[in-house]
Amino acid sequence: MHRRTLVALAAAAVTAAATLSAPAFAQSSGEIRIAHIYSKTGPLEAYGKQTQTGLIMGLNYATGGTMTVNGKKLVVIEKDDQGKPDLGKSLLATAYSDDKADIAVGPTSSGVALALLPVAEEYKKILLVEPAVADSITGDRWNKYIFRTGRNSSQDAISNAVAIDKEGVTVATLAQDNAFGRDGVKAFKDSIKKAKLSHEEYLPAATTDFTAGAQRLIDKLKDQPGRKIIWIVWAGAGNPFKIADLDLKRYGIEIATGGNILPAMASYKNFPGMEGATYYYFGIPKNPVNEALVAAHYKEFKTPPDFFTAGGFSSAMALVTALKATGGDTNTNKLIKTMEGMSFETPKGKMTFRKEDHQALQSMYHFKIKVDPAFAWGVPELVREIKPEEMNVPIRNKR
Repeated sequence: MHRRTLVALAAAAVTAAATLSAPAFAQSSGEIRIAHIYSKTGPLEAYGKQTQTGLIMGLNYATGGTMTVNGKKLVVIEKDDQGKPDLGKSLLATAYSDDKADIAVGPTSSGVALALLPVAEEYKKILLVEPAVADSITGDRWNKYIFRTGRNSSQDAISNAVAIDKEGVTVATLAQDNAFGRDGVKAFKDSIKKAKLSHEEYLPAATTDFTAGAQRLIDKLKDQPGRKIIWIVWAGAGNPFKIADLDLKRYGIEIATGGNILPAMASYKNFPGMEGATYYYFGIPKNPVNEALVAAHYKEFKTPPDFFTAGGFSSAMALVTALKATGGDTNTNKLIKTMEGMSFETPKGKMTFRKEDHQALQSMYHFKIKVDPAFAWGVPELVREIKPEEMNVPIRNKR
């Protein structure tokens, strides 16, 4: 199929989305029903909506615009968990039972994801986690029905350690006091081998005033010799980069962080040269799938695809690859057997589900921020691609 055709098909996906969401009714043998549990509203709304856009565009692209696999129509059922674990748990149970979902995708929040894991096990149905990050999802809370296309905390941490783990460096961390933040810092601590970790600062997820936390970080770092870095791991509302207002430069303290959505990266413009590692930035990967996604997204929205759009697209590519391999058969055991060790193409290039814990092994990108007047955000320029085989991502489950 020509690239122009693929782009056109993908661009039509968002329009198709309105017809894909369906109320509960008796399952047709001619359908494959996919429940998407995500934060359509709530603190992570921006992330959730991007994932939904990417999922629909990806399903359309992967099926060549037919929205069918082996003659079966793909039906997507949207569920808004609002970022609430108990609600998400109830919605997933309803999706598997009343809506007759064959498989589920989501959620946005790590806290919600942890609540969903036992539901997938109870109903013996696959939950493809995208984009929740906490290591424990494919770690000590994992079960065999869980797969994840999203990166985990260890992948974030290991790739960020590549950027800042050097002799003579002292690091303090700033993170949200939740599963995402604490798993992220734990994985980072486990990843750094040369730098010294002097302090961990955890703040409520809804924090808007970072003054007290910033002062504690400064007090722990200001008298340290050598290079001093505050590594930030944050998601959703609040701008932790406001800690720079306390004149960190006076103490020789730098900031480092990973990637984020484009609106959040507007604050990166204040830190030219800042290093870190990211899961995705639309200008970095060079492959046909990413080219099609970028072109289609620009055509539909006049903007580039964002961080979580690529994630939703990747989850769709995994689903369709598996369903094509089974001939459209949604039998859970057959899908698990097919997906374990399965490789599939995504906007980031090839991903592979590791057999031991079903985590998608994938590239990450070491970047350095450049300020370009043409963009409203700090542009992450590629330093180098960190390939899956370079990252010794721990297997943390008890399988």
